[in-house]
Amino acid sequence: MVQFYLLSVLLNTVAGYALLSFDTEPKGTKADGIREFFKDSTIRLVLGILCFITGFFKLLTVMRGDIPVVGDLLPSLAGMLGGFTMLLEFYRSNSKVTTDTLEKLDSIFISNRRMIGIATMLIGLAHFLFPSVLFL
Repeated sequence: MVQFYLLSVLLNTVAGYALLSFDTEPKGTKADGIREFFKDSTIRLVLGILCFITGFFKLLTVMRGDIPVVGDLLPSLAGMLGGFTMLLEFYRSNSKVTTDTLEKLDSIFISNRRMIGIATMLIGLAHFLFPSVLFL
C-alpha cells in the first residue's frame, strides 16, 4: 500500500535523524529547535511506537508489482530497529530495573544509536529514491 510506503520513508528518515542528533550539542543555529524537539521523551516514545508498528506492517503489506516480504525487507527492518531503539531508550530512562538482558540490549542498541540512526536514515532515503529495487 502506498500509505505504508510513505509512512516508512518518512518515519525511517525522521527516526534516523532523532537517533543521530540525540547527543549533539546546540550550535546556535535554527536546527537546534528541531534537535531539542526530538530530545523530548514523549516525542521519542510516540515516534518509536509508530516507527516499529509501521516497520512491522510493512513486512505484511505488499505494493502492487512487488515481491512479498523480501521486496521491502530493509526498510521494514530499519523501521523496527529504529523504533525498538527509541522504545528501549524510553524504558531505560523511566525504569529503575536493571538485568543482564537489559545491559546486553543497552550495549547493542543504545551505545550504537548513532550508527542505527545513520543506517535508518540512509535506508529511508534509498527507499524513497529507488522504490522498486529488491530489498528496498
